[in-house]
Amino acid sequence: MLCAGACGGHRRPAARGLAPPAKASDHWAVGALDRLQRFQRELGATPALWWAFVYFFCLLSGYYVLRPVRDAMAASPDADAVFPSWLIEAASGAGVVLGDYTLQVLFSATFVAMLLMQPVYGALVSRFPRRIFLPAVYLFFIACLLGFYLVFHAAMPGRGALFFVWLAVFNLFAVSVFWSFMADVFSNVEAKRVYGYIGAGGTIGALLGPALTRTLVQTVGVANLMLVSALLLGLCLVCILKLRSHALRREREQGVVSAGQPIGGSVLAGFGLVWRDPLLRALSLLMFFGVGVGTLLYSEQVAIARAAFADPAERAAYFSTIDLAINVLTILVQVFLTGRLMTRFGIAPLLLLPGLAIMLGFSLLAASPLPVLVALVQIVTRASEFSLAKPARETIYTRVDRESRYKAKAFIDTVVYRAGDLSFVWLHKPLAALGSTAVFGVGVFVAAGFFLSAWRVVRAQQALPEQPTPAARAASAA
Repeated sequence: MLCAGACGGHRRPAARGLAPPAKASDHWAVGALDRLQRFQRELGATPALWWAFVYFFCLLSGYYVLRPVRDAMAASPDADAVFPSWLIEAASGAGVVLGDYTLQVLFSATFVAMLLMQPVYGALVSRFPRRIFLPAVYLFFIACLLGFYLVFHAAMPGRGALFFVWLAVFNLFAVSVFWSFMADVFSNVEAKRVYGYIGAGGTIGALLGPALTRTLVQTVGVANLMLVSALLLGLCLVCILKLRSHALRREREQGVVSAGQPIGGSVLAGFGLVWRDPLLRALSLLMFFGVGVGTLLYSEQVAIARAAFADPAERAAYFSTIDLAINVLTILVQVFLTGRLMTRFGIAPLLLLPGLAIMLGFSLLAASPLPVLVALVQIVTRASEFSLAKPARETIYTRVDRESRYKAKAFIDTVVYRAGDLSFVWLHKPLAALGSTAVFGVGVFVAAGFFLSAWRVVRAQQALPEQPTPAARAASAA
């Protein structure tokens, strides 16, 4: 009987109700349809999801339209396009060729800008209700983009450094504010279900942004891309207004008496909260080492682009291609894995798997630092951050008080982030003199620090309640 089918005998007809084995493509199509149907059900059950999805889509579209321009300016061999003439002359007088330290100077300036902006942001959060400071942040960035339109249209010297620093500030503050706001809108249980979809909305926007840049930059020029981004940020403002009522309703359900009122407290409270709280300290270390591996990779990538492409438009197209690959991988993971892993296993695999992947990637690069492999590891590193690690971190903030949510989170996402940038971009300089193998060999240890920090976060967050405690609610209402 065992030989009947295999030896050419008559095959028994398939049992009634059993279909023949499905092809892999059929499984993929069924899975995609199932995820789409789940998304539709969540839209019906959670009305705020639609506006959050569109909000993040527009925000990352607007950012990724500009990111290739920033990267192209950072990789430019023309120091006059990047730095103001007085700074070039001052460096030359000191015997320093400023073009040899482009990234180091840009990252140092960005860190200083973050330190200066942090008290300003803290003052906005402390003194004004959300309905005022959230639109104010985006209106400020839109006004800046209109100014950059004029700067790039006139090809002003030094525009590269100014734009690089501004875009870094914009990205960190705008995205940090977005996720803080989402933690106001959604509960922890809802966040586990919908953050993957919201992240996918952002990733679709991140796919559209580089595609727009790649399509338009050769024909309309860099200056007009500023107007495209400004329009997308204007749509973000519409979404903020639509989501306000959902945030207020959730706060009332939590018993926050002063829902929608200013958070109050010190404008520098973010640092104190991070210093005192073990979980926030662990999140800071996770951010620091995560930025470290990214900065080491980015510095090598910029060196490759500077050597390969002389034209700014060609460099912008190159970086937009890398971003496109990252975002394709990101959205596949977000749609098919993120929500399922988080709902079933919690945040642990989402935080720990990227650390393991990065350690493996850096080990391969230390053994064989080929340019193509550098690009591949960059794609995996950033895709795992966007699709796994970041959604996991953001769900933690749904379980803390409002002051930690807005002030401590902003401190971690801006000052700690840029401190990591600053530290590792300067570390890269002496390591690069020893060769790529030395850069990636040290990177293995940085990746190990990232993994251990992720483990500490997983352990520390277990002490949090599923929702903020009454004491935390009272503190957020104070």
